[in-house]
Amino acid sequence: MRIGIHVGVSGRSDNAVGELVDAARAAHEAGLDFWVPQLSDIDALTALAVVGREVPGLRLGTAVVPTYPRHPMVMAMQALTVQAATQGNLTLGIGLSHKVVIEGAYGISFDKPVRHMREYLNILMPLLHDGRADVTGEELSAHTFSPMKPAGATPPPVVVAALGSQMLELAGSMTDGTALWMVGPKTIESHIVPKITAAAERAGRPRPQVVVGLPVSVTDDPDAARAKAAQAFGFYNNLPSYRAMLDIEGAEGPADVAIVGDESTVRSQLLRLVDIGATSLSLPLFGDSAEREATMNLLSELAEGGAA
Repeated sequence: MRIGIHVGVSGRSDNAVGELVDAARAAHEAGLDFWVPQLSDIDALTALAVVGREVPGLRLGTAVVPTYPRHPMVMAMQALTVQAATQGNLTLGIGLSHKVVIEGAYGISFDKPVRHMREYLNILMPLLHDGRADVTGEELSAHTFSPMKPAGATPPPVVVAALGSQMLELAGSMTDGTALWMVGPKTIESHIVPKITAAAERAGRPRPQVVVGLPVSVTDDPDAARAKAAQAFGFYNNLPSYRAMLDIEGAEGPADVAIVGDESTVRSQLLRLVDIGATSLSLPLFGDSAEREATMNLLSELAEGGAA
């Protein structure tokens, strides 16, 4: 299993990309991978091209880039360019985002999300692997005039933010796996891993990657940490796809699936994720500076000790 940290821009820096580069250097020194979300501040793929050049050898990932605003030909060009810039260290995480974002911010219909993702992958995957696409879909089409093969670029692994059964079927049958967020261990074990693994097996594909993203904090005050998690991540309780996963988990909200406690407790929870099928961790650290440092040290120890 790979262990990585999930790092966004704090908004407190004079230079957002510089802030990411500093965080990436710390991750690399700790033996960890580096995942960046696509939010509304910076472009994750552009930033990772810079990060990967500044910190050679660091494994990078997006968690995740929304598909609707980027035609799959554009996504493929960006991903292959980042691969060339980073010596092939990118994992491309993509996802639908959410109806409130796609329709509210972009004015794009979110009417048929599963069809959208199927057509998107029908274009994206051949472009990444063969440099060509000739697809006419109901929503998306692509017809290449010449091969899309930037020198020095290799096809990056692709993981899809897949939570529901239909999306897990697509992720397992068409891509390298899934990138999860706010999905607790019971749900991973009973819902995510069985469905995506079965889909991969039916399609004759290798065991899928399961990238697990959960907030983590090594702390002497778990009650206070859960209160912080409820405040910092409470927004996700209102998004239907995450709410559905929390319902399967039997969790009241994001604070209930956050990984918190002393070093021994957090270690046990992380290793349980390995046991139930996680292949990678993409973990946002939260808490005060001492708690973040303790968490980083534990993750580094686990990575060095062979959990990664």
